[in-house]
Amino acid sequence: MSSLGNGLNQPENTALIARMRAQAAVNSGAGWFVWIAGLSMVNSLISVFGGGWRFIFGLGITQVVDAVAHEAGTTGAFLDLIINAFVAGVFVLFWNFARKRAKWAFLVGMTLYLLDGVLCLLFKDLFATAFHGWALFRIYQGFSEVSMLETLRQQDMTAGAPIQPR
Repeated sequence: MSSLGNGLNQPENTALIARMRAQAAVNSGAGWFVWIAGLSMVNSLISVFGGGWRFIFGLGITQVVDAVAHEAGTTGAFLDLIINAFVAGVFVLFWNFARKRAKWAFLVGMTLYLLDGVLCLLFKDLFATAFHGWALFRIYQGFSEVSMLETLRQQDMTAGAPIQPR
């Protein structure tokens, strides 16, 4: 007599579940780049419009740009937004490539964010430094699953399974 179970114990379903979990971890790790970019821009806008607070989630380098631009007046505010939009755009690019499993995007993005964390530490911003550490850990978790996805893809290819697009 056959079982009417959900079929999740079948080998192909187990591989599918593993692939889905690994892809979710990659997407989650990559997603940190876009959050960092977005909140850095929010911090810059708050600074340009004279707000007295900021998120700890942004980039330390954009805070430096904000401080220098504040001293330069109106022209500085315009340049502040342009420079910080460029920096945020770089992190959006890391997000875009990292979610497509590009290891280099994870590695370069993590390296730049680590250096930014050192900048926060130099300015004795301990909350921002601690957040940088947490974000780097979460980004690394996504990076570490890229290899798992590639292994599963190779297994699918050798087993004759249809190749799924990245």
